[in-house]
Amino acid sequence: MPLTTDDLFRPDGVAERALALSYADVRHRAALESLLALDDALAQVLRTTTTPAVGQLRLAWWREALAALDHAPPPAQPVLERLAAHLLRHDVTGAMLVPIVHGWEVLVEEEVLGAPAIARYAAGRAQLFVVAGRVWGHADDPRLDAAGRGWALADLSRHLSRPDDAAEAKRQAQAAFASVADGARWPTALRSLGALARSARLDLDGRDPAGHPRRAARLLWHRLTGR
Repeated sequence: MPLTTDDLFRPDGVAERALALSYADVRHRAALESLLALDDALAQVLRTTTTPAVGQLRLAWWREALAALDHAPPPAQPVLERLAAHLLRHDVTGAMLVPIVHGWEVLVEEEVLGAPAIARYAAGRAQLFVVAGRVWGHADDPRLDAAGRGWALADLSRHLSRPDDAAEAKRQAQAAFASVADGARWPTALRSLGALARSARLDLDGRDPAGHPRRAARLLWHRLTGR
C-alpha cells in the first residue's frame, strides 16, 4: 500500500471533530457520528492489514454488509447497527454507503497512486458528506461533494509515503476547496460538515496544529456565520 505506517489515518484532531459534531442538530447528530464511525472502521482495516489481498477481502465484506442493509437486519456489528438505526430511516440506503468503501479500496489496490487513483479515492470517500447532506435535507447542495473530496484528500496527503503522490493529493484538495465559494454561507444544518471541511483546510495550510486556539476560534466563527 502506498501509505506510511505511523498512526495511519488516526484522527489527530479529535477535539476539533467533536467540536464540529456539536454543531449538528441533536436530531441528526447520531447520523453523522455513525458515518464517521464507518469511515473510522474502514481506516482501521488499512491500519491492521499488511497485505493487499487480505485488505481487499476485508473491504469486500464491508461492501456486501452495507448493501445487505437494504434487505436484511444488520448483523451484530456495532457500526452496522448504528448505521441501520440512524441513517436508513432518513431516505438513505445501504447501497449509498458502498462508494465510501470503494474510495478506501483504491489504497489497497494501487501500489503507486497517481492523479486518477487519488481522484477515485476522493470521489468515493466524499460520499460521506453527500449522504450526511441527504439526511439533513440538502442532498442537492453542490458544496457537499467538493468539500468531502477536499476533506478526504487533505487527510490522505498527510499519510502517503511517496512525495509525488502526497503533493498531488494536496493539489487536488486545494482545487476541491477552491471550488467551494468562501463567500457563500453554509446553511445551519450543514455547518458541522462545513466545520470538518474547514478543519481540513487548516491542516493543508499547516500554520497551526490541531487544537490551536486560533483554529478553535476559526471554527467557532464558522458556526456563528456559516463562513
